Amino acid sequence: MKLASLTPACRRTRLLLPLYLSRVAAGFPSPADDYLDGGLDLNEHLIAHAAATYFARAEGDSMIELGIFSGDLLIVDRAVQAVDGDVVVVAVDGELTIKVLDLAHSRLLPANKRCRPIEIAPESQVDIEGVVIHAVHHLKAGGGGPTCDWPV
Repeated sequence: MKLASLTPACRRTRLLLPLYLSRVAAGFPSPADDYLDGGLDLNEHLIAHAAATYFARAEGDSMIELGIFSGDLLIVDRAVQAVDGDVVVVAVDGELTIKVLDLAHSRLLPANKRCRPIEIAPESQVDIEGVVIHAVHHLKAGGGGPTCDWPV
């Protein structure tokens, strides 16, 4: 899976949206669960280190078993120390990719059984560009969603 584009994250404004007190049932809904818990600002919820965070668009299908699909918006944090098992944006010999970090075996793992791991040769230039903290994808039929005036 490659990256289609990179955009720095910035907290331009605070946008408080309603947050319900109870969780939303994926089974039978409870009619008593319509109480609001206040608000939630997605910037505060999704971005811990604004100055070190950027957005990227995923491209390809090598991470689909982790729920990362082509076109998804990735929130990537450079301030987080990558550890084994993290999904990372990594440059291998100058090419950016998204994979699961496997330092113990010197490789990068896809999350798709049809794809092969990337073995990291000792002579390879490898730079971890950040840890993928969140992936956002549209669920609406047709992939439509709100548009915005900033490039993402």
